[in-house]
Amino acid sequence: MRAMILDAPRTPLRLDQRAPAPQPGPGEVLIRVHACGVCRTDLHIVDGELSSPKLPLVPGHEIVGSVVATGPGVERIREGERVGVPWLGWTCGSCAYCLSGRENLCACARFTGYQFDGGYAEYTVASERFCFAIPPAFSDVDAAPLLCAGLIGYRALRLAGDSLRIGLYGFGAAAHIAVQVARHRGQEVFAFTKPGDSAGQEFARKLGATWAGDSNTLPPKPLDAALIFAPVGALVPAALAATAKGGTVVCAGIHMSDIPSFPYRVLWEERMVRSVTNLTRQDGEEFLAIAPQIPVRTTTVPLALIDANQALRRLRDGQIEGAAVLVP
Repeated sequence: MRAMILDAPRTPLRLDQRAPAPQPGPGEVLIRVHACGVCRTDLHIVDGELSSPKLPLVPGHEIVGSVVATGPGVERIREGERVGVPWLGWTCGSCAYCLSGRENLCACARFTGYQFDGGYAEYTVASERFCFAIPPAFSDVDAAPLLCAGLIGYRALRLAGDSLRIGLYGFGAAAHIAVQVARHRGQEVFAFTKPGDSAGQEFARKLGATWAGDSNTLPPKPLDAALIFAPVGALVPAALAATAKGGTVVCAGIHMSDIPSFPYRVLWEERMVRSVTNLTRQDGEEFLAIAPQIPVRTTTVPLALIDANQALRRLRDGQIEGAAVLVP
């Protein structure tokens, strides 16, 4: 098969025209990849900001494809079914976190496109336990960003509680889905972009944001909650300053630059800062059930598999509106 390979952090991906196709083991399915979203987490791995990936590695964890073979013991999924594969690729199922519905915190958890080869290839394998059925309303390309950008945005919104006014800091793949979910829930959305990003602000308004402006400014109304998708630690005190008493700031990225010191007064009055860590299968099932009802419309930039390095570069430079998706 063809695959894009990361041999070492901070190096371009290498195209392998004759990579060995993987074979499904017990409880696993072999998937022909139809589409794979390009996520900022992939960029953190390639740029060496997430340590100790499996090397060599096939990145990619927003995978949509069809099952072409099943390993021993597979019972839930049949050949020919279309499935999605997310970041969370395996958990132990027996620790206190797994048994209490918090498998996203499992100490033994392993991740797609990080410790397992992912979807920047023509084929991949995945545990059947961590595959989702893809709603027929979505094409392969449109469904791919739902598998991480959508899921993380959904979990971040859930952790923000029943807030009436939501701020979204960093208007990329996750935020462009989260704004649609929030509007469906009757929440008012305020979008924050890099200073001077008029195109990003206009994109946010088109998707239903009441207001869009620079991340270094205050919104016209205090926020009940703020979701930070940009990996910029300095946005934490900025978001706290924008929230009302009792507000919540949710850090939704897997990696963030250091948070600078800030005066206690911006945390005072029972404001709270919390993080989102990975996702659970319950998040996936809930979100993929409501996404067609909203309906979520993903904005995508399809690219060929061999253009993976270009996709990562454009994502790093903020040149992708919505989400880039590789199509093998």
